[in-house]
Amino acid sequence: MPPRHQRNLSRRKLITALAGAAVAVPAAAVIAPHALATKDPAEGNSKAAGALPLTIVNNSGSFANTSVRVYVVGNQDGRQVRLTPEGTLAPISLSDNGADGFTDYSIPLSGGGETTLSLPYMSGRIYVALGDKLKIKAVADGNGNAALQYPAGWVTSDPNYTVLHDCAEFTYNAAGMFCNTTMVDMFSVPMSIGLTGAKNQTTGSLRDGGRAQAFAAVSRIPEFADLVLDDRRIVAPGHGLDSGIFAEDYFDPYIDEVWSTYTGKDLTVTTNAGTFTGRVRGDRFVFDGPASVSFDRPSTRDVLFCDGKLAAPNDGTTGPVAAVLGAGFNRSTLISDPAQPTADPAAFYRSSQITNHYSAAIHAATEEGKAYGFAFDDVADFASYIQDTAPKGARLTLTPF
Repeated sequence: MPPRHQRNLSRRKLITALAGAAVAVPAAAVIAPHALATKDPAEGNSKAAGALPLTIVNNSGSFANTSVRVYVVGNQDGRQVRLTPEGTLAPISLSDNGADGFTDYSIPLSGGGETTLSLPYMSGRIYVALGDKLKIKAVADGNGNAALQYPAGWVTSDPNYTVLHDCAEFTYNAAGMFCNTTMVDMFSVPMSIGLTGAKNQTTGSLRDGGRAQAFAAVSRIPEFADLVLDDRRIVAPGHGLDSGIFAEDYFDPYIDEVWSTYTGKDLTVTTNAGTFTGRVRGDRFVFDGPASVSFDRPSTRDVLFCDGKLAAPNDGTTGPVAAVLGAGFNRSTLISDPAQPTADPAAFYRSSQITNHYSAAIHAATEEGKAYGFAFDDVADFASYIQDTAPKGARLTLTPF
């Protein structure tokens, strides 16, 4: 099976801008999970059928089941929905807001042991909140339809700022179950996600003491230290930039060096469409190959969000090249290796001066070295992502703090 960045990009825009925009200005956004929503043809004709057992396991060691609440929210057939404890999907309604102005879509865990839910076809997020409930508001979107304002733990004015919470992402449909643990927005609650079906798979597990290790590693980097919010969460640097706690020009010297380096020599980018050869001409990085694609000089924010000048359209050519460039910038491999993508993790984050130290710390904390530290961390298959085209069950485990 080819690496995901080499397939035709079928994902929609990533969640990185989802909740922050929805909370900063009272508007709703539609969930668009990192997980692929379509099946890779190379994986056969298996078909997922019916509701999928979703088991929630609380091995946190820090919170009792009575202190943990689960929320499963997302989309089905173009409308926003939420999962009920009975395993049915209910449409989001403005009347769901209670006297305090917020919905209560929480699903409590069983008094002890595991909790199994029934998951119908949908795409979305599985939120977990520890200690307190999440405050999620139903609002009217731009078309007048009911939608949700999702938690944005990096926004100080967000009502969930003080709530310990995190989420995993998924798409479940007839093509299968596609899911990941995500740190693209922030890292707070250690968790893993698993699938049974064609084989048993688990991803996202932290090493013993991994959470504390990640918090300490980010705290040691002066430019990143403000992203650590007490012992509650680490904010991803892109959101930190938007919140004024991360430098908006942090990556600029590295971007300048990349532009300077490839003014005088070629950079090759290999994708499923073929190999692209690029060189900076004027102030644009121009690639020739299966198609002609080019990129203006990105900003630090573009690098961190893999968006803006590095936006990846679902066109099979510009999109995959943009994804590889985004990964190369965040991992600081573009100068050291003129043939991208770099697939050796020992080469990632080697620049002690300018690299995505947040993503580096998250990866170092996981057992398998896989995490979603930035939007295209799946380049060369380093994301905490798994899929099964004939799943029998899914399992979300809160692991020890």
